[in-house]
Amino acid sequence: MKLLRLALPIYVELLTAVVAVGLIDLLWVSGLGSRAVAAVTVATTTEYLALGVILAVGTGTTVLVGRRDGREPITPVIRTAWLLWAAVSLVAAVPGVLLREPLARLFTDDAVTAGLIADFSLISLAGIPVFFAQTVTDGIFKGRGDTTTPMRTALLCNALVIVLDPLLIYGLDLGVQGAAAANLIARAVALAVALTLLLRRTPRDSPARANRTDAVEIIRTGLPMSGDFLARSLVGMLLAGVVGGFGVVVLAGYGIGTKIMLAGVMAFYALRQATMIQTARSGEAGPVLRYGVVTGLVVAAVLNAVAVPLAALFTGDPVVAAEAVGFLRWMTLYLVPFGGLIALGGVLQANGRGGGLLAATLTGFAVQLPLTYLLGATLGVVGVWLAMAAGAALTLTLAARPRRSRDPASAPPKAARPLSLSLRAWRGRRGAGPSSAPGRAPRSTRTAAGRRSGR
Repeated sequence: MKLLRLALPIYVELLTAVVAVGLIDLLWVSGLGSRAVAAVTVATTTEYLALGVILAVGTGTTVLVGRRDGREPITPVIRTAWLLWAAVSLVAAVPGVLLREPLARLFTDDAVTAGLIADFSLISLAGIPVFFAQTVTDGIFKGRGDTTTPMRTALLCNALVIVLDPLLIYGLDLGVQGAAAANLIARAVALAVALTLLLRRTPRDSPARANRTDAVEIIRTGLPMSGDFLARSLVGMLLAGVVGGFGVVVLAGYGIGTKIMLAGVMAFYALRQATMIQTARSGEAGPVLRYGVVTGLVVAAVLNAVAVPLAALFTGDPVVAAEAVGFLRWMTLYLVPFGGLIALGGVLQANGRGGGLLAATLTGFAVQLPLTYLLGATLGVVGVWLAMAAGAALTLTLAARPRRSRDPASAPPKAARPLSLSLRAWRGRRGAGPSSAPGRAPRSTRTAAGRRSGR
């Protein structure tokens, strides 16, 4: 039940922060024409890819804060996370703004559409530091076991976008830039609220400054999650290109199907974050693989039940709708192992074994991509769906293999152990008097006592 209480607010947050903002923008800019819709689709996808960069900091901060909260000072970790945020924001925002026009031309040959992408990106990429700051702030809250506050700020952000989009796009006649400005303003307000709450609730438990050791540990812990996210995003783009080769109707059905499926997949990522938080804070999260597989079965069943009516909401073309429904039916084979994999990833991440998860993910993709072309050539688009299922099953098998280690699977990595404790243990082994282990006399004293007692 505790895992469920953590996961439900995360699910709502992911739906609103990841899915809803893009859909709200597309809804309002649709009145500007197909080029505006295409431009916002591309620009928001690019911004979504940028999220993969800051995930290393946000995820690593969540794990480190979770491990230390209530045991050691967390202020140094938080200060280090904000220094990393500043560096990553600078690296992502400045080149993005300066190179927005050539980047836009990579996605389309239409000059007008490319110009609209660049217009949207000027504001959205310049506002990357706000987007990234919210990610870090949410990571700190989650590390302390609070998943409700990030959910509430995400809902606030969406409510503001719903109001600001029509006002700026049409009321002030800003077009696609109005949509970008609405997102930035809404995020800035939500961030201000979140930072105010964070300052009130975070204990000032140490005057220590940010340090290199914590920075390395944050990046080392969070980087596999970032790599996994980016790898999946890139493979998704490749799959869209492969599916496009089967025709516009199939591609349209695939696009609708993935949008519908994304709402279900967010349940997996909510469970992953919940297991990561629970494992970091207590060292144990229960039978997460079973939880993930069961969640996969439930999501697959729900999507199959609602596939027909939901597909009809996105298109009036029965042929396109049939392709979307067919995609969702076949995705049952993919969602079950994928649910188990994503849930298991939270435990591996918290235990410092994210590198093994990333290696399993890359191996799965190395098998899936050739299968995509091979099965696609022989079975048509169904072969692509079967290749996705095979890749997910292989990745889960590799990630779930028992790891030979002297340490318990739930123990935090040795690198997370404070340096001061290591020094005390070293002095204790040298018999350094008061620095020895509590309740145990130095070696020389014990030896002498043994001789006096005749032992």
